[in-house]
Amino acid sequence: QVQLVESGGGLVQAGGSLRLSCAVSGRTFSLYAMGWFRQAPGKERDFVAAIRWSGGRTYYADSVKGRFTISGDNAKNTVYLQMNSLKPEDTAVYYCAAAWRTLVVTTKEYDYWGQGTQVTVSS
Repeated sequence: QVQLVESGGGLVQAGGSLRLSCAVSGRTFSLYAMGWFRQAPGKERDFVAAIRWSGGRTYYADSVKGRFTISGDNAKNTVYLQMNSLKPEDTAVYYCAAAWRTLVVTTKEYDYWGQGTQVTVSS
């Protein structure tokens, strides 16, 4: 059974940093990509960042470029999201997702999702 477990959320002041982690268990071979999405209250779940597991190519939403960095650790089957220069508008529940098949990584067509972790940025 595949599980994605996120950690690292919390409360931070504007301008601060947080690092989210997402560990995959149950099936790790032939992973195609992992992504981070976020959902603020009353809004759609939006793409934040993604990484192709083979080759490490990364993708970012325009709103986080230059502030967030996605990375992966193959040995630990874990993806990270380093978030710097956080803004109040970054406040949301952050979800990680994993795909074992080819997909457009900015869409929500991933195979499995984590339970989400709350990130709150105070002004």
